[in-house]
Amino acid sequence: MKTLFNMFLILVISIQVQAQERKIVGTVTDESGLPLPGASIMIKGTNKGTQTDFDGLYEIKAKDTDVLLFSFVGYVTEERKVGKLYTILVTLKADVSKLEEVVVVGYGIKNRRSLTNSVATLTASQLKRQKRKAYHNQLAYQIQSVPVQGGLTGVQIVNSNTNLNKTPLYIVDGIPIKKEHNHIIENLPINDIDSEVKYDNAEAKKKFGKIAKGGCIVITTHQGNYRIENSESYAAIIENAFERTLLAPLSTFSIDVDKASYSNIRRMINNGMTIDPDAVKIEEMINYFNYNYSQPTGEHPFSITTEVVKTPWHNKTKLVRIGLQGKTFLNEELPASNLTFLIDVSGSMADQNKLPLLKQAFKLLVNQLREKDKVSIVVYAGAAGVVLEPTSGKYKEKIVETLDHLQSGGSTAGGAGIELAYKLAEKNFNKNGNNRVILATDGDFNVGTSSDKAMERLIEEKRKSGVFLSVLGFGYGNYKDSKLEILADKGNGNHAYIDNMQEAQKVFGKEFGGTLFTIAKDVKIQIEFNPNKVQAYRLIGYENRLLNDEDFIDDTKDAGELGSGHTVTALYEVIPVGVKSDYLKDVSDLKYTKSQIDSNFSNELFTVKFRYKKPSEDKSIEMFHIQKDEITLSHSDLNFASAVALFGMQLRQSKYCNDTTIDDVIALANMGRGKDKDGYRAEFIRLVQSYQNL
Repeated sequence: MKTLFNMFLILVISIQVQAQERKIVGTVTDESGLPLPGASIMIKGTNKGTQTDFDGLYEIKAKDTDVLLFSFVGYVTEERKVGKLYTILVTLKADVSKLEEVVVVGYGIKNRRSLTNSVATLTASQLKRQKRKAYHNQLAYQIQSVPVQGGLTGVQIVNSNTNLNKTPLYIVDGIPIKKEHNHIIENLPINDIDSEVKYDNAEAKKKFGKIAKGGCIVITTHQGNYRIENSESYAAIIENAFERTLLAPLSTFSIDVDKASYSNIRRMINNGMTIDPDAVKIEEMINYFNYNYSQPTGEHPFSITTEVVKTPWHNKTKLVRIGLQGKTFLNEELPASNLTFLIDVSGSMADQNKLPLLKQAFKLLVNQLREKDKVSIVVYAGAAGVVLEPTSGKYKEKIVETLDHLQSGGSTAGGAGIELAYKLAEKNFNKNGNNRVILATDGDFNVGTSSDKAMERLIEEKRKSGVFLSVLGFGYGNYKDSKLEILADKGNGNHAYIDNMQEAQKVFGKEFGGTLFTIAKDVKIQIEFNPNKVQAYRLIGYENRLLNDEDFIDDTKDAGELGSGHTVTALYEVIPVGVKSDYLKDVSDLKYTKSQIDSNFSNELFTVKFRYKKPSEDKSIEMFHIQKDEITLSHSDLNFASAVALFGMQLRQSKYCNDTTIDDVIALANMGRGKDKDGYRAEFIRLVQSYQNL
């Protein structure tokens, strides 16, 4: 009897446990791995549910016996039983066949062929492209216009006559067309055009600025990625070659904590673009990810880690990793900030992935501000102006309201904006705080000071004030990476590329302190390789960060900055002494100089020296670290960094890839995925797989 009672008790308890609700979390993505914001998650048979956020994330309370329904307009609904799962990741497949083309006009819905006035259209193909973040920006829906009452929710139209009596501005798939190319657009095959919206002179000028004073025609093609030319610009990169240790034992470079290249490449792959090799900066790809380096414990603001392993892509070379870990400070420990937002509101910023995304990104930063922090906002288009005087972080609503009122239009006087922003930052300078200008732009300066050299001279002059500069790049089609990198480098700051809200959350959320608070400036690294052990070496990446050997001890030479919590990783591939390599060519013997190798350090592979300055000082401090000639087993962090480096080499069509394939990158990355708390490494693997399928 007692046994039966115990069995009954266990059964009751198990039923109760099974009936208890628990939190289920996960993501909803499309077939390409991109998040689906606003997807619906419902518990089947109930009215209880939730939606995904901008990054496709959701959470819902459910029981073991519940079935979750995942749905999104234009996609096939999925069912998943909860069971014992705590995380449910769902990929929805497009169901374009169920979507019919709809045209919204005035206060109702009509068939497209019956319309004679300008209308906004929404098709199945457009919905699919929009959710996959392809090229199509749907500018006609992004500008200010008259909301439709009735019809489809969220779609807006323009009620205007098409009186285009001057040369109009054409905008095709979100990109303004130069007027000298209008004849190409005018002869665009009618079968290629999905929709067309016309604005008369007055309406176009109001919406798009003086550039559209002759009216505007917004065209969407069926493909959604029509381009006459690509005006994105990148500084030319010449890949580092192997250097013979006997001829050049020293390797000197500035650190680089910029991460723009990785998010920019991610954008290109997600949009199916051809990747310009000069857009690939391997060091920025590697440094996009965090690695498990130990926190500093001594007097210096960063720790040093070095190690040597066998090169994953070449069995006759070794791979050296040098890692820095900046000291991490909690938000409340950071000094008061005097921030000046410098925001580009010119006509080129009209696209959804520019000013609208920019405003949402900056709101993430505003939400982190404390009462002791102050924010000013300067905007520039044809001219520059102050739209918010210094305001305490206590008044977040006022700052957000100012951001919400920003609109785009006009040309781009970037130089004037920088002058005004620095002037305002200097006027409100906090002697014991963090003084920084945060520039957000696509970099397309075309009025006043605009050339790379002119901007470089301007920023070099302004940095003497003690105000640091962070540069955030937005958009595509006319993105000026080369200019923005110069601004950040010369302005004692960092450069990031914001391609979506996930990246904004990373820059302004997870890495808030590192983005805004510098713990060491002008950080330089110099390695002396031991010719007893190393026949030749090459630095992977950092091509535009190389310094002359004498620059290492020259405190007047500018170098990179390290922020709170930032990590920096550099990789070298080395050829050991005695190894025959096709990468090395014979060199004639020297007549007047004889190399004499010191044999007293036969067990050392290299010595690495570091120099840095405290943020408010001008004299550098030197550190050094010795690496023994000891090969260790590779671990997850190094495997992953190697995978990223190898992928970058393949994108750059490097001659040092040694016939490796994308499959090699994926295998190496999977070995290095590790704990991957935030999912960035998993995203990289999906990205490489997407590139493989292009």
